[in-house]
Order: sequence, then structure tokens, then C-alpha cells
Amino acid sequence: MARAGLTTERLAQAGAELADEVGFDQVTVSALARRFDVKVASLYSHLKNSQDLKTRIALLALEELADRAADALAGRAGKDALIAFANVYRDYARQHPGRYTAARLRLDPETAAASAGIRHSQMTRAILRGYDLTEPDQTHAVRLLGSVFHGYVSLEMAGGFSHSAPDSQVSWSRALDALDALLRNWPAP
Repeated sequence: MARAGLTTERLAQAGAELADEVGFDQVTVSALARRFDVKVASLYSHLKNSQDLKTRIALLALEELADRAADALAGRAGKDALIAFANVYRDYARQHPGRYTAARLRLDPETAAASAGIRHSQMTRAILRGYDLTEPDQTHAVRLLGSVFHGYVSLEMAGGFSHSAPDSQVSWSRALDALDALLRNWPAP
């Protein structure tokens, strides 16, 4: 019988909180059971295994991130939309480092297709339509933006920019300015 008050959603939320505290790689069903002071076996009526828990955390993170991005993009276009979108990713990674890592979990195709990852792609493509990019350039640009955002955020979170001037915010702003200029002047094939 399931322990009163424990639901799959509550366990995913607690797992996400745990990921932010100790790192996504350290999240297991055992660690979650300790958090609730229950036996591991009692969680298996809600979760299949640690991979199922991690997948649920990833889905939660993708949903949270998509909701924040949608709110930030409302009424914006062009460079304003690009900057707002990029800042959502950076801010989310700073506020929720474990969840940000979870959002990068490789999902099986069926789970990915049903996830908020689709919304992320749609929002990115909507921003790129403001730059008049069409296929296949739009796909190249989606990959470029994802690479720059994730690469910068990952390096920054690892302390890669903390030992030299100028402040990383200045470099972040310059990188976004450069992306905007590149997108406005996208090279012909």
C-alpha cells in the first residue's frame, strides 16, 4: 500500500529539490527514501527505479523552464526575445543547478516527443522567425543558440569565468549581442 501523502508528483518535486542540493547525478530512489524517512520499497509503488525518478525530474525541469521562457517571451521579438530567452536559461541554471542538469537528460524518443522539450524548440524557432531564417538555416541556428547558451552557462557554473575581469555578465551581454548580429546577417550557404 502506498504511504499516505506520497505521490509520483511529490516524489518528482522532492527529487528535483534534492538534485539542486546535492547534484542530479547523486539523486537515487534510496536518497529520496532517506529524505522522506521511508523504506526504499515503499517508493516503488510510485517509481520504477532511479532512472524513472531521473526522467520525471527531467520532465518537471523541462516544464518549469518552458513556462518561464514562455512568460519571458510574451510580447517580445527580435533581439529582446533572444535576450529574454537566453536569460531564462541562465537564471534557471543558477537558481536550480540540479534541475538544469536534469533538463539535459537524454530521453527516449516517445518521452521526448511528449515532453516540454517540444515547446522549447517551438519557442526558439519563433524567435528565429523574427530574423527571417528558414530551413535548413533555422535548424542550424537552433543548434547554435543551444550550444552557446548551454556552453556559457556550464562554464560559468563550473567557475570558469570567476578568475578574471571583466565580470561574466559583461561577456554574456557581448555574446548575446554577437548572436543577434550573426542572426541578422546569417551567411548564405
